Amino acid sequence: MPPSPHRPGVLAWQVFRGSDAIRQDLITEHQLRSSAWTRLRHDVYADSRLARDHALACRAAALRLPPEAVVAGPSAAYLHGVAHAATFTDDVHVLVPRAMRLGPQRGLRVHSTGPTTPPRPPGRAGGPGSSSGPPAGGAGAAAHRPTDGTGLAARTSAGGMGVALRPPPGGLRVAELRTAGPPASTDPAGAAWETAVWLDPLRAVGIVDTLLRQGLTSRAALADVADRNADRPGGRRARWVFTLADPGARSPAESELRTRLVLAGLPRPVARHPVRVASGLLRYADLAWPAYRVAVAHADPHAIVRGDPHAVAHGGPHTAAGHLEGIAQLVGAGWLVLPVTDRRLRQDFPGVLREVQAALTVRGWRP
Repeated sequence: MPPSPHRPGVLAWQVFRGSDAIRQDLITEHQLRSSAWTRLRHDVYADSRLARDHALACRAAALRLPPEAVVAGPSAAYLHGVAHAATFTDDVHVLVPRAMRLGPQRGLRVHSTGPTTPPRPPGRAGGPGSSSGPPAGGAGAAAHRPTDGTGLAARTSAGGMGVALRPPPGGLRVAELRTAGPPASTDPAGAAWETAVWLDPLRAVGIVDTLLRQGLTSRAALADVADRNADRPGGRRARWVFTLADPGARSPAESELRTRLVLAGLPRPVARHPVRVASGLLRYADLAWPAYRVAVAHADPHAIVRGDPHAVAHGGPHTAAGHLEGIAQLVGAGWLVLPVTDRRLRQDFPGVLREVQAALTVRGWRP
């Protein structure tokens, strides 16, 4: 029968190296196999009560990385509060000095940055050599380690609330035991630049949209990081992705829909365009072409039933009836409105594109 759960207080809610805990007589190898612990990586374990999210994956990766490495790109965006930037099973993106060599690790995407000469004397972690992973280059942003003002590290949960994590950022030490707190990461503008360089544009635009919408970065900060990294590999790509970003997007799917329409050759729509309807109220079209009075109302019907605030971007109640009422009011104000669900976005985008093209053409647009 499996061993009964046993959690020494010092290991409760922690991420740690199993060999360290065994060597310190905090737990036995037999007890480590109980349901109290989750094996995350080779020799890295966590309290099984911790949420299996990307923050946990980052903490696990940090225990097997040199101190010079920082979490970056979409992984850093997740740590800053962009819940859709990465999942528990996604690779953790990290930046290391270009002169450092890291062996391959499952679930880790390594990128290099900085000069080719070793930043530290030989003998330190990593040593001279060239790093693995694509030479995307970092955004030159300072490492970021959030705190909650009490000395405890904090991260943002998927719901946007700050969650205190023990130990402090440097980790909890009991003799030679080290546990993983929230890892250092590039700042939001740097994370946006890295994401734009490393990811598919459809995913990257959605992450940058959310960073802007949540006020984690600004267009001025993005322009600055793009200027500072203009000569790095991927610099032009990042600047292009930034031009596609829009803080008005209410969801990753809406960001994807807007980006796909633009890349297909349609004029760029305005996100969250206000329209005064007959009742005198303002309704908001998810994606609008005001010059032609054409709009797309994006919604996932299942999200509407759940009452998801991102499901109805036109300003109506978060119900299916409210969604339809909002569309009817826009139509009453002289707009041609095309509803698009997540299912159609995924399964019939060519059909969606044809319909939007036809609506714009009817209203006077010419390619």
